[in-house]
Amino acid sequence: MNNNFKKIYENSIDEPENFWREVADDIFWFKKPNKILNKSKPPFYKWFEDGVTNTCYNALDIHIDQGRGDKICLIYDSPITGNKKQFTYKELRDKVSKFAGALINQGIKKGDRAIIYMPMIPEAVVAMLACGRIGAIHSVVFGGFASNELASRIDDSKAKILITASCGFEPGKTVEYKPLVDEALKLASHKIEKVILFQRSGHEVKLNAPKELSWDEVLSNAQNVDCVEMNSNEFAYILYTSGTTGIPKGIVRDIGGHIVALKWTMKNIYNIDTDDIWWSASDIGWIVGHSYIVYAPLFKGCTTILFEGKPVGTPDAGVFWKIISDYKVKSLFTAPTAFRAIKKEDPEGKFFSKYDLSSFKSLFLAGERADPDTIKWAEKLLKVPVIDHWWQTETSWAISSNCTGIEMMKTKYGSACKAVPGYDVKIIKPDQTLAKPNEMGDIVVKLPLPPGTFPTLWNADKRYEETYMSNYKGYYQTYDAGHIDEDGYISIMSRTDDIINVAGHRLSTGAIEEVLSEHQSVAECAVIGIADKLKGQLPIGLITLKAGVDKDNETIAKECVQMVRDKVGPVAAFKIAIVVKRLPKTRSGKILRGTVRKIADSEPYKMPATIDDPAILTEIKEDLIKNNILKD
Repeated sequence: MNNNFKKIYENSIDEPENFWREVADDIFWFKKPNKILNKSKPPFYKWFEDGVTNTCYNALDIHIDQGRGDKICLIYDSPITGNKKQFTYKELRDKVSKFAGALINQGIKKGDRAIIYMPMIPEAVVAMLACGRIGAIHSVVFGGFASNELASRIDDSKAKILITASCGFEPGKTVEYKPLVDEALKLASHKIEKVILFQRSGHEVKLNAPKELSWDEVLSNAQNVDCVEMNSNEFAYILYTSGTTGIPKGIVRDIGGHIVALKWTMKNIYNIDTDDIWWSASDIGWIVGHSYIVYAPLFKGCTTILFEGKPVGTPDAGVFWKIISDYKVKSLFTAPTAFRAIKKEDPEGKFFSKYDLSSFKSLFLAGERADPDTIKWAEKLLKVPVIDHWWQTETSWAISSNCTGIEMMKTKYGSACKAVPGYDVKIIKPDQTLAKPNEMGDIVVKLPLPPGTFPTLWNADKRYEETYMSNYKGYYQTYDAGHIDEDGYISIMSRTDDIINVAGHRLSTGAIEEVLSEHQSVAECAVIGIADKLKGQLPIGLITLKAGVDKDNETIAKECVQMVRDKVGPVAAFKIAIVVKRLPKTRSGKILRGTVRKIADSEPYKMPATIDDPAILTEIKEDLIKNNILKD
């Protein structure tokens, strides 16, 4: 391919089938595809539909076949426990192959679903790849989610097995997983057949045979197994993301397109070669962890880091620099929240000066909008390119980025750079016309989406079509709003649905509202995401009380906060519930969440023409001042 971004991009848009046919030659196929794109049933497009391959083979076995089995593929570092391990491609393949045999012994076969609810330990990666090896579909659930969130994913996926650990670790505390799992299994209407639990040293728990088995126990009589042949359009995994109704959406990933696209991104977007050390400081429970801790780096054949720690507090704000220095990391991918936390703890960069970062070449930020101040602070400290790029759980890889492996482009602060090859991005205004340069509107992508993006939702084709593909005919609606300038630089300004972004974690305000509504004293509620310098956004709850409630407001607010922590989990960072007299609404009864958010963030707003009683906004403003959300 010609190493010129403009030519490569235009080729990907004008001749997508030729473009992706060439890219697909770079992966292992049991049977190479002849049919590159099936467009017969939009919006349900199929890439490489007659191809046959295997996710695990492309992640591990292929590198061994090519004589690189002794290369380090995975580095595990846990500053919380002090544990460190390194695995070669051959060592990891052998562990994965044996655990795959253990899954088969437990009755797991091609197409069965496995829930993985684990902390950031090597066994979590082993479990993911073992599923891919035998054609089982994994669904990783973030370890910070509470029991009812886990239960909803068990019910929707109809999983046959749950793979977990005895606990996870956060700075200063241990998160016991077993009670959360036990409660989830009680709450779920679908019944899991088996539970495999990895016992963490010093935190062993009692298991109830024969349904519950230890990791070591299932391995004791397991045999190594080979990769099964999988059709390109069969599913690798389900990853649930927040839905506007509170019911999680099961994003699915088809196998062939996933391997093709993700392997391509490592060199072309991130400029990572097989000899490089790559680090994505995320969690396997999120899409970044799936794509860029586990799959893309292993498809590429480089070394990836699995980090069980936090940017601050494990033990200090210098831990990122220590990891980069210790392992000679070339590029880091993390959320802007992480850098805001480091900046808050160590604004002068004193920790940074203690370490040798001569190997470090670039920092990539994604998961939420990176504010210019944070980018400039990081640039000044690191003296390397700091790249904000934009993508979603639905896409699994970047929609817009500075593609450093093709051609380095200049930074425009506040922008996530240009559309990546494969994505034909447009801005559409509410009147359904295309926006001019710098005009705000809904950000959409012309169909078909490139390989590796979501072909549908798990058992929900209709929801897929209605949610993403119906508002703008022939386009995927991203639910982000923004603009594109005259040079093609994309700026993402806000969400257009009720999903808020807390430290890079997408959460549904509707799901939090459902929990608040369960409180016996709450009549109505509204949750909005307010701007937060550290986490990007934080949810706050406005609640009105039922008549005749004699509990004091402070007690009710505390109870509401605890309910959200119990039912959604600490990941929601929900700490503020405010009792108000009434909620601002339109005459038709719609709560004016957007207007309240603008008031809370001190943004200009117009009095909505349809508001029922304008005086309510003054009351809300006073309540926000009283609760230190807004300055007088």
